[in-house]
Amino acid sequence: MRWPEWIWAVAGALLLLALGLISVDATLTAVGKGMDVYLFLIGMMLLSETARIHGLFDWVAATAVDHARGSSGRLFLLIYMAGVVITTFLSNDATAVVLTPAVFAAARKAETEPLPLLLACALVANAASFVLPISNPANLVLYSSDMPSLGAWLGAFALPSLASIVVTFWMLRLVERKRLSGSCACDVDRPVLSHGGWATLGGIVMTAGLLLVMSALDRPLGLPTALAGICTALAVSLLARSSPIRLAKGISWGVLPLVGGLFILVEALERTGVIGALAAALANVPRTPAFAALVSGSVVAVASNLVNNLPTGLIASTVIAQSHPARLVVDGLLIGVDIGPNLSVTGSLATILWLQVIRREGEDVSFWRFLKVGAAVMPPALVAALGTRMLIDLSL
Repeated sequence: MRWPEWIWAVAGALLLLALGLISVDATLTAVGKGMDVYLFLIGMMLLSETARIHGLFDWVAATAVDHARGSSGRLFLLIYMAGVVITTFLSNDATAVVLTPAVFAAARKAETEPLPLLLACALVANAASFVLPISNPANLVLYSSDMPSLGAWLGAFALPSLASIVVTFWMLRLVERKRLSGSCACDVDRPVLSHGGWATLGGIVMTAGLLLVMSALDRPLGLPTALAGICTALAVSLLARSSPIRLAKGISWGVLPLVGGLFILVEALERTGVIGALAAALANVPRTPAFAALVSGSVVAVASNLVNNLPTGLIASTVIAQSHPARLVVDGLLIGVDIGPNLSVTGSLATILWLQVIRREGEDVSFWRFLKVGAAVMPPALVAALGTRMLIDLSL
């Protein structure tokens, strides 16, 4: 009904509280568990709004259009590659809030249909979200108690990630081939990037480096990201002699109660015994790890679209802690949590953030419009990634 997504999450949490399915103390505990996610999102949204206000998106857009040399297909490829890089080193949420506005500006400058380019942002944000542990905060949730080393992570997920990225690209390219077959404007005027814009770009690059360091040290990412976003916003505002209040007003603060409501949902599921039942069900799956990984990955891929992949990842993490499945099964669960949300517009937090960004720019995508694309793109990418991961396990 075009209502803000946070309304439903908060209403669900209040209903649980009113029905006595969760206590006030448990509700506050659940909200507190999301602190790292809140801080991470605040930092990313501050970086995005700073970049928007100081013209970084317009500059990036003009650069991309110039390099496309009049080809809509080439512009699509450039944007998709940029999404892979940003998702890998800054997270899928960063792709949603940082890249999407630049892509919208690029579409306007190129005088081309924006939707295929915007869909590339949404889908690559999930397709590339397990290249590194920091590529998706859900990865850190799922492996909270037993995070593999970076070398072990790449050994398990580098090739499945590549399969996911490539298959998603070609399936989306196939689905949107008519809209990408034409030409687009070229040689557009590139605005001069202000000192504030350069400073923002520097802040984004330093944030990426900081996240890599924190991930290597197995430290939470929320506080460092929030501090990086706050410091960048304040420094750029001081440099440009503008008020940081303007930045704060442009942020979609509704995403924070949305996340809080989802954490309360998961806490209620755990306290009412649902997660224990899921753990028992996973333990009863046939003990062949490959089959269990395929079934588990497929189930959580679908479940992520029913309740969003953030609570799905939290539930899966708790189930893993109780059932102690084989590592291949855990890897299958992670792949399902990361790729599965490409089926629907409410599947992941990154996609909901993406939807909020494009609505602010005057664009919108209905649930059914996204589902038609997702139904063609997500299943082949999921099968390719899960199949590749199983082949790796067989070769060891």
